[in-house]
Amino acid sequence: QVHLVESGGGSVQTGGSLRLSCVVSGYSYDSYGMGWFRRAPGKEREGVAAIDSDGVTKYEYSVSGRFTISVDSTKNTLYLQMNALKPEDTAMYYCAVGLYGNTWYRKFDSGAYNYWGRGTQVTVSS
Repeated sequence: QVHLVESGGGSVQTGGSLRLSCVVSGYSYDSYGMGWFRRAPGKEREGVAAIDSDGVTKYEYSVSGRFTISVDSTKNTLYLQMNALKPEDTAMYYCAVGLYGNTWYRKFDSGAYNYWGRGTQVTVSS
């Protein structure tokens, strides 16, 4: 059984930084797609950053240059380094994992991911 557990959320002021972590257990495939999604109050869930087992990354345009997604395979952990945070980054952040074949061309399609964490809250104050 696959489990994803996020951590690292919190409250920061504009311009601050946070690093989200997502520990993945039970996923036995060598190839994968992983992503970070967020849902702000009153808005739909959106893809923020994604990475696959080839190391190909994708970023939503508003976070490009500020956020960095990475994977530490030795720790089975997905990260999202978030710098220069803005109030509009306030949201619940979720990590997700899916099969490489489903996600490589649909990195921000939540339907392409099979497994999800429960989320970690990020709040950025002005």
